[in-house]
Amino acid sequence: MRAFRIVEWRRPPALVDVPVPEPGPGQVLVRVAGCGLCHSDLTMMDLPREVGEAIGWRAPFTLGHETAGRVAALGAGATGVAPGDAVALVSPSSCGGCWYCVRGLDSSCPDGLAGRGYGRDGGLAEYVLAGGVRDLVPLRTLDPRTAGPLTDAGATAYHAVRRALPRVVPGGLAVVIGAGGLGTFAVQFLRALTSARVVAVDADPARLGLARELGAHEALAGATGATPGEIKALSDGGRGADAVLDFVGADGTIRAGLASLRPGGAYGLVGASGGTFPGPWFGGLPRDGEVFTFQGSTIADVQEVVALAERGAIRNEVEVFPLERVEEAYARLGEGGLRGRVVVVPDG
Repeated sequence: MRAFRIVEWRRPPALVDVPVPEPGPGQVLVRVAGCGLCHSDLTMMDLPREVGEAIGWRAPFTLGHETAGRVAALGAGATGVAPGDAVALVSPSSCGGCWYCVRGLDSSCPDGLAGRGYGRDGGLAEYVLAGGVRDLVPLRTLDPRTAGPLTDAGATAYHAVRRALPRVVPGGLAVVIGAGGLGTFAVQFLRALTSARVVAVDADPARLGLARELGAHEALAGATGATPGEIKALSDGGRGADAVLDFVGADGTIRAGLASLRPGGAYGLVGASGGTFPGPWFGGLPRDGEVFTFQGSTIADVQEVVALAERGAIRNEVEVFPLERVEEAYARLGEGGLRGRVVVVPDG
């Protein structure tokens, strides 16, 4: 089969021929219908060998961690699905048996540093292996060609919104900084799960237009560091936002996000742009508030996102490329300006 793989560290990935994997005991072989691309893939392409191997990655491996398709074959003892079933593959990796996993905190599983598409063979191929039914979410009405981004971009944004929900009061104000692939999901989740006024912040007018189309009540353009006053002016009594979810994570967005909060508000740092906050904690952090950060999502997050999409509560905007044009797709992703997520389909 064809697969787009990191063949050597710090070398451009290549589309190569590899054997179709065979499912072992308990495993499930999935014929890939579509696989979403992620900015983290671009980071992996330039990862030094010593860094990759320190977290348990081994080259070569196939990229792609936002995957959906149809069950092709079952390994011995695998149950719960049948050949032909449409499924999405849970993006985050977890062991299922550690202290974190048994408490539903599988996004914190120590085994989660390596998984499908990040250190192990992922979904940018014609077939991919799932560890078992725990790794699969049934798709009833969704098209598996385009459902993949729900498992990572969608689930990560949902995890952020779910963490902030206790701080969002009825009729309050929630802010999404960065209206890209994750941020536009967050806008939709906030609209679906709260009665808050939702504000999208981005420097790109096209992204702000999409955010409005997907439910944002307000769209603020320009440098994010210049918006705290505008955000507070939109809040009841000028108190500030109940929650700010930062999907950029640069110095300016961190400062702006924290400055936009009301006392008791929540700031969630999701973006990985390497920003810092050197200011004083007193007067710089929300009084009696919450600041949280994370990477990834839980299996429950993925299941709930798929359920929301199945009932039409959210939209999954994608642009589709055939596998033969995967390099072009990554180039477009790196350049920016795409309307939604990028999905690569093996069958063209």
